[in-house]
Amino acid sequence: MDFNLKKITLSLFLSSALVCASTQNVLSIKYEGMVHISEAVAKQLNEVKIGEPLDPVRVDKSVKTFFDQGYFEDVWVDEEEGVVTFHFKEKPIISKIELKGFKENDEEAQKSLLQIDKGALYDTKRIESAKKRIIEALNQEGKIDSVVEVQSEKLENGSVSVTFIANEGQEIIIKELRYHGVSGLDPDEFDTVIANKERDFMGWMWGRNDGKMKLAELQYDPLRIHDYYMQFGYLNAKIDEPFVTVDFNRYEAKMDYNVFEGDIFRVSDILLFQDTAVIEDQALLDVIGLQKNKPFNIKTFRDDAERIKTKIADLGYAFVQVQPDLRQDKETKTVEVIYRIVPGKKVRIGNVIIAGNNRTLDRVIRRELFLAPGDWYSLTNLKDSRNALGRTGYFETNTIEEKRIDDETMDLIVQAKEAPTGNIQLGGGYGSFGGLMLSAAISDRNIFGSGLTVGLNLEKSQRTNNYAFNISNPRLNDSDFSGNFSINNSSTEYDTYTTSSKGLSVGIGHRFNRFWSGYVGYNYSQNAYSDLSDASLTPEQLRYYESYGKSSVMTSASYDSTDDYYVPREGMSFSQSFEKAGVGGEADFFKSRTSFGIYRGLQKLTDFDLIMRYKARFNYVEDTGYLPINERFYMGGIGSVRGFQNYSISPILTNPDGAPLLDSTGETQKIGGAQTFSNSLEMSFPLVPEARMRATAFVDYGWIGDKSLTEIARSSYGISLEWFSPVGPLQLVFSNPINAQTGDKVTHFEFTIGQRF
Repeated sequence: MDFNLKKITLSLFLSSALVCASTQNVLSIKYEGMVHISEAVAKQLNEVKIGEPLDPVRVDKSVKTFFDQGYFEDVWVDEEEGVVTFHFKEKPIISKIELKGFKENDEEAQKSLLQIDKGALYDTKRIESAKKRIIEALNQEGKIDSVVEVQSEKLENGSVSVTFIANEGQEIIIKELRYHGVSGLDPDEFDTVIANKERDFMGWMWGRNDGKMKLAELQYDPLRIHDYYMQFGYLNAKIDEPFVTVDFNRYEAKMDYNVFEGDIFRVSDILLFQDTAVIEDQALLDVIGLQKNKPFNIKTFRDDAERIKTKIADLGYAFVQVQPDLRQDKETKTVEVIYRIVPGKKVRIGNVIIAGNNRTLDRVIRRELFLAPGDWYSLTNLKDSRNALGRTGYFETNTIEEKRIDDETMDLIVQAKEAPTGNIQLGGGYGSFGGLMLSAAISDRNIFGSGLTVGLNLEKSQRTNNYAFNISNPRLNDSDFSGNFSINNSSTEYDTYTTSSKGLSVGIGHRFNRFWSGYVGYNYSQNAYSDLSDASLTPEQLRYYESYGKSSVMTSASYDSTDDYYVPREGMSFSQSFEKAGVGGEADFFKSRTSFGIYRGLQKLTDFDLIMRYKARFNYVEDTGYLPINERFYMGGIGSVRGFQNYSISPILTNPDGAPLLDSTGETQKIGGAQTFSNSLEMSFPLVPEARMRATAFVDYGWIGDKSLTEIARSSYGISLEWFSPVGPLQLVFSNPINAQTGDKVTHFEFTIGQRF
């Protein structure tokens, strides 16, 4: 209700009733319809007092004061025989509020835009402010001429339901982007840093520029271009704000930048000034990337400042300040690089406080930290502690807060948000091979918060029986030693034979430092073939189906500097294992497995949570006496080349004339390869961040062979959905083979639970 209208109404009231009663004292004051303000507070706000004459000016002020509290739609006053009554009409309560048509799946964004909670009073000013914020957000995303409607519905209980309906406007497409004054650099390279880019041909394709204007980023693009120039020594480059012309009939835009490049400056000297000498200057110069007589690079300059800070902070100087500066000489076109260093005092760690772990034991967390009470502070140790906690896979997120106690003491507060580490799977189905299948599996990487990994798998179908149990401890007695034990019993009935296997494995590992670890283990299994019905096999081919015992020792080394177990954004992983069979048993072979992975978060380059992954695997086996068919290698499925069925890519048995040897069902008989190499390039991006769901585009390529690695080559591409579901990390893979051959067994969908993405 408009307050000016109230003043008019009140004036009419005063001109009649109150003027006549102005000489009468107020005998009592009543408050009708008031809920949100108590009577005691109302008396303090009210300037009309009992025992005093009724003053119209005071009534006017009181009404305005009440109305300004924001709780009321209307306030009015009447008087009868000295009794003054203040009447209030309260604003209704909002019991439901929603935003449709914009950011519907982003709860945090909706809260930020609306800034109105359930239970709040209906206030037209707040409603209008929310509407303006939504329109502004749409404009910032390049949606021009957007309209937001507000629908209010009064419910039976007296509350109000409010719905904001966003009708997104048109997006402006940048059809032409021109740079004037550019000669020293390639303007096409500016696309690597700016947000507003010219639309590419077929810009709708993934990886191409769609040309959509991002208004919120326009003011920052000149700064990004300027920063890019400074990476090549152009210290005095100037980039004007873009001149934009928009055709609102077609919602297309042209943009022009005026650029003054200036001269390239080279580094003439690098100077270090320590407020207090705590380290040799040469030790700092050794970590600096800038070089004398080379063009200045602003990115390297900033990185050098961080490297200097880390170098000194690793000596215990937690509060070190590095103040970089530049001194230009425009005549010689050179620049002196200056780092002024104020180390402060050395800092020791006071307390290390663990918080947020409802299940995981404190000691399981503390053993992953490289800083303890009494230690000198180290920035590298702090970062490595965060990454080590992430690599466990026990936590969804973790932070280590640095709480300054005084100039020489700091407490560390570890805040860990636990992730679900247990997987429970119950399933059933029907397959063309196995028929009716029932399966159950339970596993936990952090059972009872102890850090132990335990798994039990049961699977039964008309043709298969698989049972397995494993337990491992990554830190025996909280030491740097680890141990594992597993047993398995499986059998599979094929069309021409049946195979069964029983075995166990045991091993012990040791962590040499925070990244490197080693392992030594022993494996034993009894493997049998039975019901072999194919009489066409030669004696040499029958040797592949001989029952055998395997007794082998295995040793391995691994390196892992990643920052998270499931979704690493930085770091590298590498492992190399060797297995020698023949320590008893009939099997006699030597096997090597190598895996490599590198992970790079591209957030700084793209302003987007994009992760690049490259993974490679190389396997090799040599027959040193007897190499069973089960110990050879196969490709296909998750972990090698997706788009082909598991173990379906393999060399096959052939007749003397070279033709494929078929079994009684007409299938080729796969015998596995002696060597295989597969690799994958992946780009992972958030799909539904609130649900911790990501999508990943990938390309796989692999080779497998017996005599030569390149005998068989296969590749594929596709998209995978990565989701931290209630039953554990789930990966759904949709793939297509690129070069499938006749007889290949392809698949367009696969899934796995519990694996690293």
